[in-house]
Order: sequence, then C-alpha cells, then structure tokens
Amino acid sequence: MDAGEQRAVLTLCLMAAFADGGNDEKERAEIKRIAESLAAGGALNVAEIYQEVLLRKPDLAALAAAIPLEEHRRYAYEMAACVCDADGATTPAEREFLARLARALGLDAAAAQAYTRQADAVASVPLAGQALDGAIVAAVPANPDGLDRMILNYAILNGALELLPQSLASMAIIPLEMKMVYRVGKAHGFELDRGHIRDLLATLGVGLTSQYVEQLGRKLIGGLLGKIGGGLVGGAGSLTTGAAFSFASTYALGHVAKRYYAGGRRIDAAGLQQAFASMLGEAKQLQTKYSAQIVERARTLDVNKLLAVVKQ
Repeated sequence: MDAGEQRAVLTLCLMAAFADGGNDEKERAEIKRIAESLAAGGALNVAEIYQEVLLRKPDLAALAAAIPLEEHRRYAYEMAACVCDADGATTPAEREFLARLARALGLDAAAAQAYTRQADAVASVPLAGQALDGAIVAAVPANPDGLDRMILNYAILNGALELLPQSLASMAIIPLEMKMVYRVGKAHGFELDRGHIRDLLATLGVGLTSQYVEQLGRKLIGGLLGKIGGGLVGGAGSLTTGAAFSFASTYALGHVAKRYYAGGRRIDAAGLQQAFASMLGEAKQLQTKYSAQIVERARTLDVNKLLAVVKQ
C-alpha cells in the first residue's frame, strides 16, 4: 500500500472505532494517545487523521476512491470490521456503518456480511471454552510454574498471530487474552465473567478497541501489510513492531493478573497500573529471547483450526 492508501485505511479504521458512539472517555483518551504515539513513528500523521475523524467526518466515497485495488478494498473492510468487533460483537450502529462502507468500497454485500459474522463469532468467544491444540494445556494449571508456562504460551501464540496475513488472526488476540485472564482467575478460585475482565483490562490501560487500532497502525506505518493474501507479514521488522507488542502486552497482562488474583484482588488501580507498566518493560526485553519460537509458531499455525477452537 502507498501512503495515500495507508491513510485511507487508517481513517476508515478510526471511523469504525467511533461508529457506535459508545466509547467511554477513557477509551477515547487511549485512542488519542495511540494516534499521537503512532504519529511520532513515521510520515503518516495519525494524530491529524484522528482529529479529522472526530471533527470533520470524512466522506466514505472519497476514502474508497483512494484505495483502487479490490484486494486492498477487501482488506480495508476487514480491518474496519475487526475494529468494530474488538470490544464485542457489532452493534446495530456499527453494522449500519459497515454496510455503508461495503457499498462505498463496491464490495459484495453478502460476502461482507459473512465476514462480519465471522468476526462477531471470534469477538464473542466463550471464556470457558476449549483451550488450544497443543499450545496451551486444556486443564487450568494447578501450580505457579504451570501458570507461568501457560502465560508464556499465550504470549508466544499472540506474537505469532501478528505475523500472519489473515485479518482474523489479529482479531483472535484479544479473545485469547481474555481466555488467559479467565484461566488465571480460575486457578486462584475466581470464576470471572467478561465484564470483570474488560474492567481489569481497562484499569491497566489495555482498551479493547484501542489495542486493535494500535496493532493495525503499527502494521500500516511499518509497511508490514505488503504480503496481503499469503506468507508471513513483514519479515524480521515485524518482530520489533506488532509481534513484539502483542507478545509483551499478553505476557505482562498474564503476570499482573496472576499477582492480582493470587493476592485476593486486593491491589488497587494505581498498584495494578504500576505493576503492568513494570512488567511490560520486562516483557519487551524478554521478547527477543523468544523471537525464534514466535516465528516457528507462526509458520506452523493452522489459522482456520485455531479460529475454530477460539470460537468454542
């Protein structure tokens, strides 16, 4: 994608992030922070795009015209659908936005709706469903060492998902993080629901929509979408962007959750945030140790099989 296409795709994704009008103040602030941080990382002025989306409501037809290739148009729609689904299955307002977007992009309506249904299924995955095929043990670990191995496996898997070209691969990262937290809580005697886990992630600054926007923005700005349709995305450079980000955030989230539930949920918000920031820094350093395992996991992943398991 050239710079004009990148800008159009990211604009559409930010429009998708605000399509239902339901983002709370904390999530909006996090999206703004991400836009500003991404703007510092390349020629694409993401902060300016963010302001344009909020203040001027860009025209869908004009954005679609900036994406001439049908393959890129489909990918733009998929990215927007995944952003809408990041915080749960799409709302009526989001579905209306996606329908207008599909028309503007000239996509087949039935195919677009089928993709949205797939994304909805991944976004609303049951927390207590099956664990993953060989990557993560089916039973909840009964000891700290077992939990540590489980958290590491989730982190490696989520890093590997960022290396794959399929849009639903990245979409699976957030549900997998929620499954991980559910299992950590269960190992300490807590039966968690989706609302509690969302609140914990929000306290830590891990917004669901904003996390997906950040993943996409890093890929776009890093030029890591060049292999749409097949192969690993971006090569070695992606290990310092999307894969590193997903590995580190998953690893840090798992270990903070472990500390939180082991202590009977008695850590306050400030303590949780401090612990997450500290663990995130440690995880970023640790990622290089496991980069080869992340690449190997990506090479051996059967995405269709994985998504079928995630949805159970």
